[in-house]
Amino acid sequence: QVQLVESGGGLVQAGGSLRLSCAASGRTFRNYAMGWFRQAPGKERDFVAAISWIGGSTYYADSVKGRFTISRDNAKNTVYLQMNSLKPEDTAVYYCAARGRGWGTVAVITTVDEYAYWGQGTQATVSS
Repeated sequence: QVQLVESGGGLVQAGGSLRLSCAASGRTFRNYAMGWFRQAPGKERDFVAAISWIGGSTYYADSVKGRFTISRDNAKNTVYLQMNSLKPEDTAVYYCAARGRGWGTVAVITTVDEYAYWGQGTQATVSS
């Protein structure tokens, strides 16, 4: 049973930083792709960033490129999202997701339906 548990959300002022963590358990994730998505009130769930567990390839949404960094710690089975220079429009619930079929094209790794496993989400709020 795959479990993803996010933590690290909170309230921060614009320009500040947060680091989100996603602790993964339940199986070996070396062939997985891991993603972060976010959902603001009344909006769809959007792609933020993704990383391949083996090899460490990464991809980012244009809206966060240069501000957010996704990384993973193989020994801890944990994926991180470092969020810097935060803006009020970054306010959302952030979800960690796992794709058992591994890395793929941009169209694949940025699509919600391609990820079978999801965490419960963590709220990040950026005040102006």
